[in-house]
Amino acid sequence: MAAELPYKPRPGEIPTDPGVYRFRDAQGRVLYVGKAKNLRQRLSNYFAPLRTLHERTRRMVTTAASVEWTVVPTDVDSLQLEYMWIKEFDPPFNVRYKDDKSYPFMAITLADEAPRVIVTRNRRIPGAKYFGPYPKVWAVHDTIDLMIKVFPIRTCSDASYRKAMATGRPCFPGQIGKCGGPCSMTVTIAEHRAMVDDFIAFMEGGDERFTRDLTRRMHEASAAMDYESAAKYRDQLASIDAVLGRSALVLPQDEDADLFGIAEDELSAAIQHFVIRGGRVRGVRASTLDKEIDISGADLVDQILQRVYGEASGEQVPRRVLVPALPDDAAELEVWLRDRRGRKVEIAVAQRGQRAELMRNASLNAQQALIRHKTRRSSDYTTRTQALTDLQEALGLAEAPLRIECYDISHLGGTNVVASMVVFEDGLPRKDQYRSFNIAETTDDTDSMYQVLRRRLAHLDAPEEEDEVRVDVVEEPGEEPVVTERRRPRFAYPPQLLIVDGGKPQVEAAARALRDAGRADIALCGIAKRLEELWLPGEEYPVILPRTSEALYLVQRLRDEAHRFAITHQRKRRRRDIASILGEVPGLGAARIKALLRHFGSVAALRRAAAAEIQDVPGIGPALAEAIRLHLAGPRPDDAAEPATIGAGSESGASTTPPSG
Repeated sequence: MAAELPYKPRPGEIPTDPGVYRFRDAQGRVLYVGKAKNLRQRLSNYFAPLRTLHERTRRMVTTAASVEWTVVPTDVDSLQLEYMWIKEFDPPFNVRYKDDKSYPFMAITLADEAPRVIVTRNRRIPGAKYFGPYPKVWAVHDTIDLMIKVFPIRTCSDASYRKAMATGRPCFPGQIGKCGGPCSMTVTIAEHRAMVDDFIAFMEGGDERFTRDLTRRMHEASAAMDYESAAKYRDQLASIDAVLGRSALVLPQDEDADLFGIAEDELSAAIQHFVIRGGRVRGVRASTLDKEIDISGADLVDQILQRVYGEASGEQVPRRVLVPALPDDAAELEVWLRDRRGRKVEIAVAQRGQRAELMRNASLNAQQALIRHKTRRSSDYTTRTQALTDLQEALGLAEAPLRIECYDISHLGGTNVVASMVVFEDGLPRKDQYRSFNIAETTDDTDSMYQVLRRRLAHLDAPEEEDEVRVDVVEEPGEEPVVTERRRPRFAYPPQLLIVDGGKPQVEAAARALRDAGRADIALCGIAKRLEELWLPGEEYPVILPRTSEALYLVQRLRDEAHRFAITHQRKRRRRDIASILGEVPGLGAARIKALLRHFGSVAALRRAAAAEIQDVPGIGPALAEAIRLHLAGPRPDDAAEPATIGAGSESGASTTPPSG
């Protein structure tokens, strides 16, 4: 028996959201359906060492060939979806919800002389009107108890009702004032039937006056400082919300639709296809595709619909298709789908209400599927090797670039210029060797790129003894201090390939830096965002990689990571700058700075404010407000005075001391 299951998801791949998971065998049959408040925590139990698992669990996970999951907004949604899929797929390893029990319903027995309201799991009561199913049986009982105070319809059993009518003595609920049925001798059969009609109208959502009345009473009690009554009304409203609130995974009962959630990047797209029949999500179909050309979201929807319904017919095509963006030829697609279904088909965008909530949930699942797809591509050794080999051939390199450094420039309208350097070794990121740069004076992006590379290349020939050594000293009372030396990663290690974010101008600036540093042995290219093309120094035309190329995918990952790291460093620097500007004002501490920024939103807005407006912030008096205004109105120190240094640290929190030069 294998020590580890071959389909075990990689660490960090499973989300921590609530959701429903399914184990399938090699033929695609669903073996087990389960729910979890935390998918990662729950699924990790199934992938523990096999010898520690229960025999039934061990047999299930070894029979399965794959596991998949669907994220849902709430735990209640996961409960409902688990129930629906167990009924739908009848998994052999499931034991919950396999008996005759199901979710509870609220039923009004309209076939009775005096209809009553009950909580039941029986869907075959003749002439009954059903509401539900509901996930919480206690909430149904609480709401019935509450609503009969306004709609006092019968709740007693048939036996109690017959006995009360025969003896003329009201049933027990009637004696304590919880039933206004005919047996209590307070209403007639016709009046009772009218109350039942009002009850049904309220439950069908046609009458919200009771909710409004409770809300009004709660506010009035709170205003009168009758907090006990206000709390009672609040709890009653909460019970109604629990019963009447509809799940994000449930649409109206007559809804038959296919809903498509889509997440995409430049090369790939992930699709989550929710199949909705009778208002319930009956299944989820997940897929990914490679984009041969750069197309818009609407065009992508067009291609997906043609792919899904190309060979469909009859009931396989629903009467409504919900998509995140409407294709330009939506009318033609509707005609095309109508021919396959034989009846009208509507293509629509889910914009509001329950449909929009379900669309957001499908899009979330698609986004996570795309992340898993990209993670698997980047972590597969064969795929990484192919990417490096393809990149070597495309750029005409003598060997595969095992160490690649990528640079990006970021600024705010020409100010606050920073740069980032990210490092990939063997196709994987080395975050401990990331660097960030502050650029004090520059003319444009090309000059910034030249400065950054000259500063970085100056450290390539640094001898080993110049590498920084971090010394940690731990002192304990009464004991000798413990000294630990840790050498930082080699900043002098040369890359085989430099990549810059930009087109021909940025590449030429980087090539000039390499020439001035005497490093003709390092290859160079740039990636232009518009067409995802690679530019080489001295070339008139770019290198165009196939859209499905693993090399292009790797270069894009490098460029995106460099951009993310540059933005992260810039935001941290801006926060430090803001704090330092305001921290120069005497009497203005961290708490008041935080309050000022929360009130005005930015230093720019604060600089435009008058002293009277600054005084509106709690804790700021007239003298301090005037001091803040005068300080911000004065001349600011020249940014050029700031030394140009290599900044610190990877996003994970590792930091580096700026090397000199």
